[in-house]
Amino acid sequence: MTVRAIRGAIQVDANDRDAILEGTAELVSAVLSRNDLTTDDVISVLFTMTQDLTAEFPALAARKLGFHAVPLICATEIPVPGAMPRVVRLMAHVETDRPRAEIQHVYLRGAAALRLDIAQ
Repeated sequence: MTVRAIRGAIQVDANDRDAILEGTAELVSAVLSRNDLTTDDVISVLFTMTQDLTAEFPALAARKLGFHAVPLICATEIPVPGAMPRVVRLMAHVETDRPRAEIQHVYLRGAAALRLDIAQ
């Protein structure tokens, strides 16, 4: 097994607890399914959110998906003028047999515009 990092992001509809949890769950689930992973394959996940999202921690959504033994951390992004609003990002460190070229980074909803070169 090799350790790989997987990036992802999703734009949520509002600074609302349910919107953050639902969007984060969608993102985490897509990262797992597109890379054929289970929670046992995940070493850790770093979540960031734009400063306009304060209603809930995205890690809670991961916990609800079964990430009970996985270290998770949440942070606020730097306030870059003109940055896309309401974005939850993640970087997951995983164990996988996939070569780097086969890792699927996941950018959903409006966040797909952030990385058109790798968005799925």
